[in-house]
Order: sequence, then C-alpha cells, then structure tokens
Amino acid sequence: MLAIVRSATLSGVRGHPVDVEVHVGSGLPGFTIVGLPDASCREARDRVRAALQSSGEDWPQRKITVNLAPSDLRKTGASLDLAVAVGILAALGRIELDVLDQYGFLGELGLDGSVRSVRGALPMSDVVGAPAIVVSADDATEVGLLGRPVRSVCTLGRLLTCLDGTQEWPEPAPQPTATSTSNPTDLRDIRGQHMAKLALGISAAGAHHMLMVGPPGAGKTMLAKRLPGLLPALQDHEALDVTRIHSAAGELRPEQIPVMSAPFRAPHHSASPVSLVGGGAASMRPGELSLAHRGVLFLDELGEFSPSALDGLRQPLEEREVRVSRAHSTARYPADVLLVASMNPCPCGESGAPGACRCSDTARARYHRRVSGPLLDRFDLRIGVQRPSPAELFGDAAGESSSEVAERVAGARSRALARSGRPNAALDAVELDRVAPLSSGARTILENAVGQGRLSARGVGRVRAVSRTIADLDDGDDVVSIEQLCLAMSLRVDPFGFVG
Repeated sequence: MLAIVRSATLSGVRGHPVDVEVHVGSGLPGFTIVGLPDASCREARDRVRAALQSSGEDWPQRKITVNLAPSDLRKTGASLDLAVAVGILAALGRIELDVLDQYGFLGELGLDGSVRSVRGALPMSDVVGAPAIVVSADDATEVGLLGRPVRSVCTLGRLLTCLDGTQEWPEPAPQPTATSTSNPTDLRDIRGQHMAKLALGISAAGAHHMLMVGPPGAGKTMLAKRLPGLLPALQDHEALDVTRIHSAAGELRPEQIPVMSAPFRAPHHSASPVSLVGGGAASMRPGELSLAHRGVLFLDELGEFSPSALDGLRQPLEEREVRVSRAHSTARYPADVLLVASMNPCPCGESGAPGACRCSDTARARYHRRVSGPLLDRFDLRIGVQRPSPAELFGDAAGESSSEVAERVAGARSRALARSGRPNAALDAVELDRVAPLSSGARTILENAVGQGRLSARGVGRVRAVSRTIADLDDGDDVVSIEQLCLAMSLRVDPFGFVG
C-alpha cells in the first residue's frame, strides 16, 4: 500500500515542501530511502524503527521504500522522521489515509518514541501545504507565529491516539506577547566621547556603517554595544523575518520568540569566511552577517580578522543579500545589517601617544593593509576615539541617555522612510539629488573636496547621504546646509590616511 505524507526540508533560511511517499509491499524485508537524503536523513531508518517499537507498534517484516519528492532537491536533517513514521503506519492501515490530508508533519524521533524539536521549524512550517501542522511541543510556540493551526505532541504514541480519535489534541501553548527586550546598557554610562556619541546617533538614524579607531580602553566596544538600544523596535514583518533566520540557524531560544529587538552579533576575530557570510559543505546555514539582519554586526579588532573573511563582506554589504553557490545547491540569505567595527591604530595600540608606540613604520603599514581600501570605502563614518580625559572620566556631568537619543533617531528614521521608503544609507545618486539638494555654499565645498582629491565619486554620495541624515536629526531641513555637509565630511576622515 502507498501513503503520501506532507512535510518539508530546510535549505539555507528557506523551507521547501516535501512529499514523503511510503510504499510497503512484498519482497525481502528491508528499508530503502531515496530522493537525495543526506547522512542524517538516511539514518531515519534506525530512529523510526526504534521509535515505533518503543511506542508499542510492530515493525513490518516487509519491503519498505520511502521516496522524498521532489527527488532532485537535497534533503537535510532529521525533520522528516515523523512524516516517515506516520507514512509507514498509514501504509500498513494503522492510520486512515484520509487523515493524512488534514496534517503536515515535522519532527525528529528519539529512540524512545519522543518527538523532538528541529532546526528551522518556522520556515519549514511556512511551506507545508496542509491545513494544520503537527510539530513537537518545543516547536509549537514559534510555529504558532504563522497564525495557522498547530498541533503539538510529545510522543509518537500520543500522536497515534490523537489521529485515530481516541484522545484529544493537547491544548496549544499560549502565544507570547510581542514585546521589545530592554537593553540594560545606556549611553549615559559612557564618559566623554562626545563626537563618538554624535556619530553613533547618526549611524543609527541613517543606517550608516561606522568604523572606530583608537587605543585600547578608549570605549569603542562600550559604544558599539549601546547602538542596538538606539535603533527602533522591529516591525511585525521584520520581526518574523529575523525570527525565521534565527530558527533556521538553530539559535532561537524560547525567551526570544518572537525577536522584536534589533539583533547584535559580535563574532570573534578568528571567525572563518563561511561563518561570517554563510554557506557550508554538508548543509547551507546562515552566517553572522544574516544573523545580524535588521540589527548590528560588530567586528571588534577589525585588523585581526583574516583579509579573506573581511573581503567576503564587501558585496553583501552593498546588495544587502548573501548569495552562496556550491556544487550541490545555492542559497540566498538576507543581510540588511548595520556594520560597526573597531580597531587599534597600530599593533600595539598606542600610536599617537608620544613615546608609547613600539611599532615600526613597516609593522603599522602591514597592520593597516589587513583592511582593504574597498572595505574601508563601505564605512560612511570613520572616527578616531581617544581615551577620555581625567576631567571627563571623574566628572559628574552625564550625557544624554539612550532613550533620549533613540527618540531623535526614531523621528529621523520615520522622516526618511516617509520620504523614500528606506534609510538614507540605501539612497542612490538619483534619489540623493531629489531628497538631499545642497545649498550653493555646500555644493562649492563639495566640488573643492573632489577637485583636491579628498573625496572619490563614491565618497561624494556617502557624504551626501550622511548630511541628509544629519539634516533629518535637525528636524528635517529640506536643503543640506554648509554646517551639515562639513560635519558629514569631518566624520569621514580616514585615520589611516586613505582617500575618501
């Protein structure tokens, strides 16, 4: 007899529908699974056999063939275990075939018959073509975000009693209230650093990438960690996209469902190019760049990252999307991130302090070359961060709080979105001509900077975008003034002497 069960598999951050076709017929006893399964998917044979026997069901001494359709799509993971077990029981007549039309099944089976959670339950459930979806109890909350009927079970035995009507389905778990997670850090905690705080607000308001260069202990990491607290809370559709990505990566914790605050990712400088950008050989997974989607990717000690890993960020930062191609598959990951990086001015970190730097000119030049010019060009804001003075460090004066800056940032963001539907950092030259016209004096200053070689063609566009953000923070002036343009140019000074 033949049974067809609907399920799904995961590729990157997207789910793909899969029909699990199970045929139980005559012949030598055996179990064959076809349809491009990976190693963990092929091992379903042993998990399903033990789970059925632990649930009081007999393993048929017949020939079992399982086809995972479409057969040209690679299947990964153990998410098809539950569908395979249900298909075998339906082909044996233990479950009515008509019941299978009502449900899709996602779950890994334990040897004791337990139903376990799977990575990517949210994106996979989104594509299962069934009126209701059956998942493990641990996955019910995130799958419930889709607004479709969800049935959760803890064991295979309980699932069988629910399908044959002898028991009611367990009560669904209550959906969490979508609230933004409070950020315990506050901008008020940082002493001094007035220019860096100003740049931080501009970065948050216009989604401009920012590079901070300064000696150890100046507060670069403290500043970066407070940036998420300045960003607006995610909209519902943005939160669902971010939650999908974290679910596909297997990093979604129960208290994070749904993800309503801007993510903050800070990978170690030993991270490989694949871990940053995404991909993989056996299975395609999102990298840190996609896990920071709609949030902040912070690269501390930028000069210590491998040049190949950093250069792999250049195209995704421009296109806000990662495209990974492998011999067996391709994947696309969203990557709309706000990149913030920090590094020391030299290997010892004391460059600029008289008599303190121990680095030779050659060592400093080699250290600077680890960050390529094209990558530096992606940073709209490049600022130097110095250690605070004793008066600032021990003084009583405190600056603005994160909530005060966040209020101004939200106003500037709303003005930009109402005007062009996107943050200012994403505007092209045509849009900048429309939304960021320059005053006559500002245009003259910009032309002189280009003529003197201080700005490239790309740099002109980036300075104009930053000046538009500064104008939005100044209650949205229609025309960019000389003061706003000069401030934008002063925030693009390259500490290493590269031309903007």
